[in-house]
Amino acid sequence: MSRTFVITGAGSGIGKTTAQILRDRGDTVIGVDLRGAEVSADLSTSEGRLAAAAEATSLAGGTVDAVIACAGLAIPKTITAAVNYYGMTEFLEAMQPALTASAAPRVALISSMASLQPVAPPLVEALLAGDEAAALGIAAQLEADPQTGNLIYSSSKQAISRWVRREAPGARWAGAGIPLNAVGPGTVVTPMTAELLSTPEGTALVDAVVPMPLNSHQGPESIANLLIWLTSV
Repeated sequence: MSRTFVITGAGSGIGKTTAQILRDRGDTVIGVDLRGAEVSADLSTSEGRLAAAAEATSLAGGTVDAVIACAGLAIPKTITAAVNYYGMTEFLEAMQPALTASAAPRVALISSMASLQPVAPPLVEALLAGDEAAALGIAAQLEADPQTGNLIYSSSKQAISRWVRREAPGARWAGAGIPLNAVGPGTVVTPMTAELLSTPEGTALVDAVVPMPLNSHQGPESIANLLIWLTSV
C-alpha cells in the first residue's frame, strides 16, 4: 500500500537517498529543503519551519503517513543548533495534526553518534528547555571560540536524542498512536562529509574520532533503509 512521506533534508545526502528509494517503490514523497525539493524552506527559523509544515500538509491533502527528519548541519556555527534541534522538534510538532489523520502514522529522525561525544551542557539544557533565543545565544558564544565551536554539533545531537527519549512516550506521540524514533549514524558518505573524507589526513581524523571497525564508512542507503523500516507499516 502506497504511503505519503514528508522528508526534510530531501535535497541531498541521506534525505535524498531515502526519498529516491521511497519513490522507486511507489510511495508519495514531499521533500523539504532549501532547494531541490517540493517545499522550499529555511528550517533555521521558526517562521520557516511552520510555513514548511503548513505547505507540506497542504500538498499531502491534510494526511501524512510518515515524517522523516533528515535536515541537519555539521558546521561550528550557531545555525547548526537552530536547524539540528528546532528544525526537527518544531517542524515535527507542527506536522503532528496531519500525522494523526493517518491510520498508521510514523516519525523517525536522524541524531548521531556525536551525541556520545563531549558537549556543552548549558547549550543542551537550553535546547531542551525550548528557549531558542537563549540556546542560540549560548551557541554564538561557543562559535566565537575556535576551541569550543565544534561542541555545537554534538550538543545539538545529544539534545535531539534526549528530546526523543523524553517525548516519545508522551501524549503527543505514543499517546496519539505515533511511534517516534531516532537513529544515530556514525560516519556516512554524503556531501556533508565528502570534503573531510577527500584526503588521507581528513579520513584519519574522522576515524580517530568515530572508530568504525566493522564496515567502515556507511553509504547513505544503509541509514535510509533503516529510516524507511522505522516508518513503514
